[in-house]
Amino acid sequence: MEPQHQPTSCKTEDHHHHYLQNPSSSGSPHATNLPTPTCCKCGAPTPMAAPPPSFSDISPPPNYRPIRAPAINLPPNPNSQQAIILAPVPQPLSVPQISPPYHFQAPSKIIQSPDDLRRFHDSFPGKHFLGFVAALSDSIRAKKISDPCHESPTIATIVSILQTLIQWVDEIPPTKQAARYGNVSFRSWQERLSQTSDSLMLQFLPEHLHASTIEIVPYFTDSFGNPSRIDYGTGHETNFAAWLYCLARMGVIKEEDYPAVVARVFVKYLDLMRKLQLVYCLEPAGSHGVWGLDDYHFLPFIFGSSQLIGHKYMKPKSIHNDDIVENFSKEYLYISGIEFIKKVKKGPFSEHSPLLDDISGVPNWNKVNSGLLKMYKAEVLEKVPIMQHFLFGWLIKWE
Repeated sequence: MEPQHQPTSCKTEDHHHHYLQNPSSSGSPHATNLPTPTCCKCGAPTPMAAPPPSFSDISPPPNYRPIRAPAINLPPNPNSQQAIILAPVPQPLSVPQISPPYHFQAPSKIIQSPDDLRRFHDSFPGKHFLGFVAALSDSIRAKKISDPCHESPTIATIVSILQTLIQWVDEIPPTKQAARYGNVSFRSWQERLSQTSDSLMLQFLPEHLHASTIEIVPYFTDSFGNPSRIDYGTGHETNFAAWLYCLARMGVIKEEDYPAVVARVFVKYLDLMRKLQLVYCLEPAGSHGVWGLDDYHFLPFIFGSSQLIGHKYMKPKSIHNDDIVENFSKEYLYISGIEFIKKVKKGPFSEHSPLLDDISGVPNWNKVNSGLLKMYKAEVLEKVPIMQHFLFGWLIKWE
């Protein structure tokens, strides 16, 4: 879904912002049949829908939130939050290994409707892909990024490849242009990626799996954003997870590699994506705006909350302590995500990131991690606008 800039009808030079304002301040912020929301300053109508229910009852959202662009605030489903709460927590599953004869094929997009999504999630591949994400989360439980872990030659090579992609950003500087978002030099970076992706895969694939490039390269090249729209979002991040899942299906990545997949590979991937976002000003793809978890990412918060389970001193509310955020951002993905948000967004944290602010009121990291795993399934893997771009081939079959 392509982000849209929200229209505004009054200027912002004097800190004049649009707000979602409940005309009846004594009523519930989630009441139905309310008049069209209006700007609290100028009275002009705004296109924004009412905020969805709070992540937790501990920190309910106020009656208004500032709009920020670029963002698309989708109409909330009053039943969705309750459905997430009642849903079972996704559990780790072993990745089923392939065996000869191999039938690698160019993957294609298939999902077009909610019925297609239900079919995917009820299928063997759908369950095991989500189980793989849960297994990665479980593998990093109570571990710091710097903790020693098994690092195979394959993991080291993948990290080296991602470092090469980071260096390309320095070699392809952003173009001077009037538009604030979507620097066209990102297309040059993507073009170089497309031209060399096969050879990058052959750096770590054993010879008997060289033919798999026809299938795994599309997942890889779609993991870093869309060159046409110059945007990036949780769908691209999910493609990176799918690429790792394909490697696990082929036995290139093994279960003993999982801690390094998160602490070495995914951390390096995150370094690359943040550099791409900042240098080329990538648009958030299909953002939920202020009511999304984050403009670009979801998985760092799942993995990062798992890292913090059982921590003696750091609690979910610790994200509001700037000293803790500064000192621990290099060891914990969740804290790193909070630090990056505070770096790129201005204003009160509760206004630009209300969902993460809500989550900080949850009593422990175990509940945060369980809630985020359920939310990832519901808000990413069960959304047609995101999953319509998901690819199916022989490694991830459509059944």
